[in-house]
Amino acid sequence: MATILCYGDSNTHGTDPATIGRYPAGVRWPGVLRRELGPGHEVIEEGLNGRTTVWDDPFAEGRNGRTYLFPCLLSHSPLDVVTLMLGTNDLKAIFRVTAPEIASGVAQLVDIIQRSGCGPEGGSPQVLLMAPPAIGPTTRHSELWGFGAAEKESRRLAALYRQVAEDAGCAYLDAGQVASFSPLDGIHFDADGHALLGRAVAGKIREMLGA
Repeated sequence: MATILCYGDSNTHGTDPATIGRYPAGVRWPGVLRRELGPGHEVIEEGLNGRTTVWDDPFAEGRNGRTYLFPCLLSHSPLDVVTLMLGTNDLKAIFRVTAPEIASGVAQLVDIIQRSGCGPEGGSPQVLLMAPPAIGPTTRHSELWGFGAAEKESRRLAALYRQVAEDAGCAYLDAGQVASFSPLDGIHFDADGHALLGRAVAGKIREMLGA
Protein backbone atom coordinates (compact mmCIF):
# COMPACT_ATOMS: atom_id res chain seq x y z
CA MET A 1 0.00 0.00 0.00
CA ALA A 2 1.45 3.35 -1.02
CA THR A 3 0.07 6.74 0.01
CA ILE A 4 0.58 9.63 -2.40
CA LEU A 5 -0.13 13.26 -1.56
CA CYS A 6 -0.76 15.59 -4.53
CA TYR A 7 0.08 19.14 -3.41
CA GLY A 8 -0.70 21.89 -5.87
CA ASP A 9 -2.93 24.70 -7.07
CA SER A 10 -6.08 24.91 -9.18
CA ASN A 11 -4.66 22.44 -11.70
CA THR A 12 -4.47 19.83 -8.95
CA HIS A 13 -7.85 20.95 -7.57
CA GLY A 14 -9.28 20.44 -11.06
CA THR A 15 -10.54 23.79 -12.33
CA ASP A 16 -12.42 23.47 -15.62
CA PRO A 17 -11.31 26.28 -17.98
CA ALA A 18 -14.71 26.24 -19.71
CA THR A 19 -16.86 26.76 -16.61
CA ILE A 20 -14.34 27.75 -13.89
CA GLY A 21 -16.07 25.05 -11.86
CA ARG A 22 -14.40 21.82 -10.77
CA TYR A 23 -14.04 18.68 -12.83
CA PRO A 24 -15.49 15.47 -11.33
CA ALA A 25 -13.10 13.35 -9.29
CA GLY A 26 -12.56 10.82 -12.06
CA VAL A 27 -11.58 13.52 -14.57
CA ARG A 28 -9.04 15.34 -12.39
CA TRP A 29 -5.46 14.13 -12.85
CA PRO A 30 -5.14 12.83 -9.26
CA GLY A 31 -8.28 10.79 -9.93
CA VAL A 32 -6.73 9.45 -13.13
CA LEU A 33 -3.59 8.67 -11.12
CA ARG A 34 -5.67 6.77 -8.57
CA ARG A 35 -7.30 4.71 -11.30
CA GLU A 36 -4.01 4.02 -13.07
CA LEU A 37 -2.22 2.87 -9.92
CA GLY A 38 -5.12 0.64 -8.96
CA PRO A 39 -6.07 -0.96 -5.63
CA GLY A 40 -3.58 -0.74 -2.81
CA HIS A 41 -2.72 2.91 -3.38
CA GLU A 42 -4.21 5.94 -1.65
CA VAL A 43 -4.12 9.25 -3.53
CA ILE A 44 -4.79 12.36 -1.45
CA GLU A 45 -5.78 15.51 -3.34
CA GLU A 46 -4.45 18.75 -1.82
CA GLY A 47 -5.05 21.28 -4.58
CA LEU A 48 -6.11 24.86 -3.82
CA ASN A 49 -7.04 27.56 -6.31
CA GLY A 50 -4.54 30.41 -6.24
CA ARG A 51 -1.91 28.60 -4.15
CA THR A 52 1.63 29.98 -4.57
CA THR A 53 4.97 28.54 -3.56
CA VAL A 54 5.87 30.96 -0.74
CA TRP A 55 3.98 34.22 -1.35
CA ASP A 56 1.02 35.70 0.54
CA ASP A 57 -1.79 36.85 -1.74
CA PRO A 58 -3.32 40.15 -0.52
CA PHE A 59 -6.63 39.28 -2.19
CA ALA A 60 -7.08 35.71 -0.91
CA GLU A 61 -6.17 34.16 2.44
CA GLY A 62 -4.38 30.88 2.90
CA ARG A 63 -2.71 30.68 -0.51
CA ASN A 64 0.89 30.55 0.71
CA GLY A 65 2.02 27.00 -0.06
CA ARG A 66 4.85 27.06 2.45
CA THR A 67 2.64 28.01 5.41
CA TYR A 68 0.30 25.05 5.03
CA LEU A 69 2.71 22.42 3.74
CA PHE A 70 4.16 21.02 6.97
CA PRO A 71 0.80 20.76 8.80
CA CYS A 72 -0.59 19.09 5.69
CA LEU A 73 2.23 16.54 5.69
CA LEU A 74 1.71 15.82 9.36
CA SER A 75 -2.02 15.33 9.00
CA HIS A 76 -1.64 12.77 6.23
CA SER A 77 1.53 10.99 7.36
CA PRO A 78 3.01 8.52 6.80
CA LEU A 79 3.39 9.39 3.12
CA ASP A 80 5.31 7.41 0.52
CA VAL A 81 5.32 10.05 -2.22
CA VAL A 82 4.49 13.76 -2.42
CA THR A 83 3.89 15.28 -5.84
CA LEU A 84 4.49 19.01 -5.97
CA MET A 85 3.25 21.22 -8.81
CA LEU A 86 3.20 24.93 -7.95
CA GLY A 87 4.53 28.13 -9.48
CA THR A 88 1.90 29.20 -11.98
CA ASN A 89 0.21 31.60 -9.55
CA ASP A 90 3.58 33.09 -8.59
CA LEU A 91 3.65 34.53 -12.12
CA LYS A 92 0.83 36.97 -11.35
CA ALA A 93 1.95 40.58 -11.79
CA ILE A 94 1.12 41.44 -8.18
CA PHE A 95 3.97 39.29 -6.85
CA ARG A 96 6.64 40.89 -9.08
CA VAL A 97 8.90 37.82 -9.00
CA THR A 98 11.04 36.18 -11.65
CA ALA A 99 11.31 32.54 -12.67
CA PRO A 100 14.52 32.01 -10.62
CA GLU A 101 12.77 33.37 -7.53
CA ILE A 102 9.83 31.04 -8.14
CA ALA A 103 12.25 28.13 -8.46
CA SER A 104 13.86 29.16 -5.17
CA GLY A 105 10.42 29.11 -3.59
CA VAL A 106 9.67 25.62 -4.83
CA ALA A 107 13.12 24.48 -3.64
CA GLN A 108 12.11 25.53 -0.13
CA LEU A 109 9.01 23.35 -0.38
CA VAL A 110 11.03 20.35 -1.54
CA ASP A 111 13.33 20.87 1.44
CA ILE A 112 10.40 20.99 3.86
CA ILE A 113 9.08 17.69 2.51
CA GLN A 114 12.47 15.99 2.60
CA ARG A 115 13.14 17.16 6.17
CA SER A 116 9.62 16.52 7.45
CA GLY A 117 10.00 13.02 8.86
CA CYS A 118 6.53 12.32 7.46
CA GLY A 119 7.51 9.28 5.43
CA PRO A 120 7.37 5.61 6.39
CA GLU A 121 8.95 4.83 9.78
CA GLY A 122 9.76 8.50 10.36
CA GLY A 123 11.79 8.86 7.18
CA SER A 124 11.20 11.26 4.34
CA PRO A 125 8.57 10.88 1.64
CA GLN A 126 9.87 10.67 -1.90
CA VAL A 127 9.24 13.86 -3.87
CA LEU A 128 8.08 14.19 -7.46
CA LEU A 129 8.68 17.80 -8.47
CA MET A 130 6.52 18.80 -11.43
CA ALA A 131 7.16 21.90 -13.52
CA PRO A 132 3.85 23.40 -14.69
CA PRO A 133 3.33 24.03 -18.40
CA ALA A 134 4.03 27.44 -19.85
CA ILE A 135 1.10 29.83 -19.73
CA GLY A 136 -0.78 30.21 -23.00
CA PRO A 137 -1.65 33.44 -24.84
CA THR A 138 -3.55 35.99 -22.78
CA THR A 139 -7.33 35.65 -22.56
CA ARG A 140 -9.86 37.86 -20.79
CA HIS A 141 -9.75 35.53 -17.80
CA SER A 142 -5.97 35.30 -17.55
CA GLU A 143 -5.71 39.07 -17.94
CA LEU A 144 -8.22 39.60 -15.15
CA TRP A 145 -6.38 37.17 -12.88
CA GLY A 146 -3.05 38.96 -13.38
CA PHE A 147 -1.29 36.72 -15.89
CA GLY A 148 -1.22 39.17 -18.80
CA ALA A 149 2.57 39.47 -19.04
CA ALA A 150 3.55 36.07 -17.64
CA GLU A 151 3.86 33.88 -20.73
CA LYS A 152 7.54 34.53 -21.45
CA GLU A 153 8.66 34.13 -17.83
CA SER A 154 6.64 30.93 -17.45
CA ARG A 155 8.72 29.29 -20.18
CA ARG A 156 11.80 29.53 -17.98
CA LEU A 157 10.39 27.41 -15.16
CA ALA A 158 10.93 23.90 -16.57
CA ALA A 159 14.72 24.12 -16.83
CA LEU A 160 15.00 25.79 -13.43
CA TYR A 161 12.78 23.19 -11.76
CA ARG A 162 14.86 20.43 -13.33
CA GLN A 163 17.93 21.92 -11.66
CA VAL A 164 16.12 22.15 -8.32
CA ALA A 165 15.23 18.46 -8.61
CA GLU A 166 18.80 17.50 -9.48
CA ASP A 167 20.18 19.50 -6.56
CA ALA A 168 17.65 17.98 -4.14
CA GLY A 169 18.01 14.45 -5.49
CA CYS A 170 14.29 14.07 -6.14
CA ALA A 171 12.26 12.89 -9.12
CA TYR A 172 11.19 15.37 -11.81
CA LEU A 173 8.47 15.65 -14.42
CA ASP A 174 8.00 18.48 -16.92
CA ALA A 175 4.21 18.61 -17.17
CA GLY A 176 4.53 20.84 -20.22
CA GLN A 177 6.04 17.92 -22.13
CA VAL A 178 2.93 15.89 -21.35
CA ALA A 179 0.05 18.37 -21.74
CA SER A 180 -0.56 22.05 -22.46
CA PHE A 181 -2.96 24.45 -20.82
CA SER A 182 -6.28 24.98 -22.56
CA PRO A 183 -6.50 27.95 -24.96
CA LEU A 184 -9.80 28.85 -23.26
CA ASP A 185 -7.90 30.58 -20.46
CA GLY A 186 -4.22 29.66 -20.94
CA ILE A 187 -3.70 28.54 -17.35
CA HIS A 188 -5.78 25.38 -16.76
CA PHE A 189 -5.82 21.86 -18.20
CA ASP A 190 -8.81 20.60 -20.12
CA ALA A 191 -10.10 17.07 -19.50
CA ASP A 192 -7.70 15.54 -22.03
CA GLY A 193 -4.79 17.31 -20.35
CA HIS A 194 -5.77 15.87 -16.97
CA ALA A 195 -5.93 12.39 -18.47
CA LEU A 196 -2.50 12.71 -20.07
CA LEU A 197 -0.92 14.11 -16.92
CA GLY A 198 -2.50 11.53 -14.62
CA ARG A 199 -1.11 8.69 -16.72
CA ALA A 200 2.35 10.29 -16.89
CA VAL A 201 2.47 10.81 -13.12
CA ALA A 202 1.41 7.20 -12.58
CA GLY A 203 4.32 6.05 -14.71
CA LYS A 204 6.79 8.15 -12.73
CA ILE A 205 5.45 6.95 -9.40
CA ARG A 206 5.69 3.33 -10.45
CA GLU A 207 9.36 3.97 -11.23
CA MET A 208 9.87 5.68 -7.86
CA LEU A 209 8.23 2.83 -5.96
CA GLY A 210 9.95 0.15 -8.01
CA ALA A 211 6.58 -1.25 -9.03
